[in-house]
Amino acid sequence: MSQPTESLIEYPSDFPIKIMGVMQDAFAQTMVDVVKRHDPTFHAGKMEMRPSSKGTYLALTVTVLATSREQLDNLYRELSSHPMVKVVL
Repeated sequence: MSQPTESLIEYPSDFPIKIMGVMQDAFAQTMVDVVKRHDPTFHAGKMEMRPSSKGTYLALTVTVLATSREQLDNLYRELSSHPMVKVVL
């Protein structure tokens, strides 16, 4: 019988998430909108943007205020299933 896994994250805490997608005008703002649904305290100033060397992709690092495992799971699910997103780490 397996025991429930202990969370390695203490809540609440700042939690960085990397989001990668194809470079397009609305990508960063769309990701800010998605993140805000799960962390209303998030603002774009807490986001780093790095274009790929050829400018094809954009990597965003967003730092959210993680308040629960459920919140992070829901955020990862929404980001991962978003059509603009290629990878979420």
